[in-house]
Amino acid sequence: MKEQLIAEIQRNMLSSLNNEQLMKLRRVLENALQGLSISAEEPQSTPKERDAAEAFIAAKRIEGCSEKTLSYYWKTIESMVSGIGKTPQQITTDDLRKYLTNYQIERKSSKVTIDNIRRILSSFFSWLEDEDFILKSPVRRIHKVKTAKVVKDTYTDEALELMRDNCETVRDLAIIDLLASSGMRVGEMVALSRDDINFNERECVVFGKGNKERLVYFDARTKIHLQNYLESRTDGNPALFVSLKAPFERLMIGGVETRLRELGKRLNLPKVHPHKFRRTLATSAIDKGMPIEQVQQLLGHQKIDTTMHYAMVKQQNVKLAHRKYIG
Repeated sequence: MKEQLIAEIQRNMLSSLNNEQLMKLRRVLENALQGLSISAEEPQSTPKERDAAEAFIAAKRIEGCSEKTLSYYWKTIESMVSGIGKTPQQITTDDLRKYLTNYQIERKSSKVTIDNIRRILSSFFSWLEDEDFILKSPVRRIHKVKTAKVVKDTYTDEALELMRDNCETVRDLAIIDLLASSGMRVGEMVALSRDDINFNERECVVFGKGNKERLVYFDARTKIHLQNYLESRTDGNPALFVSLKAPFERLMIGGVETRLRELGKRLNLPKVHPHKFRRTLATSAIDKGMPIEQVQQLLGHQKIDTTMHYAMVKQQNVKLAHRKYIG
């Protein structure tokens, strides 16, 4: 049939033509075969007939991506399409290389930022290819941007104790203990309600990225401080953590970040941030011999590579392991 013949010719030309040239070839073939009665079948809808970016975002939403992630995807794709000035099916590999180069120069962006953009665009164009919006992803020949591996800071035991000793409220002490012992994300923590906490088992269910449910655990010290905090409250808000003043509304991510930042400044501790507790837990667990697969489960990571980015093994432990197993 006519459509199958055109598609077969296009597939044979994949290695020689880019997406825009392949689309031109399709139009030429359609015109050349117009008078022939090979098939009365209508051609499939082309990307011009649908909004590719909206379709991609809709698909990612169904897959369970958070609205924050979807917004970041949308802005990245919209910026790329606007910057290049072409529709997705017309964009070539050279267009993307020039766009990424100009983006980095104009905005003085780091290599990490550029590679994040590349990954999003790769996901977008690969999806378009899988869904037959385009025949070949123009990102295929754009390789991963090499970035320097930076060992991110973790809290020392002394810093954690210093923060605990200098908390001004029982609420802040409970927050620090829960973040430090569970490794949960700050967004997961502020979404918790009182009824979500199982004090007998020292565990609770959180909803992570993509609304995925998992169990997290906390230690005995956290249990005591959480109970002390809840017993001290006089409000009826079901939220686990609330503001210190009436009307005692649910504490939000920004409130936790601000409180910890102020505590860090007061104690002269650098970069006090909720996410640093999560990274500290991962690193400590790895250093103490916890299998990386279990750390992955604990943190709720879909890919183990993500866990390895969080857990930077201390060099001293590598030295001790060498002496134990090799030297």
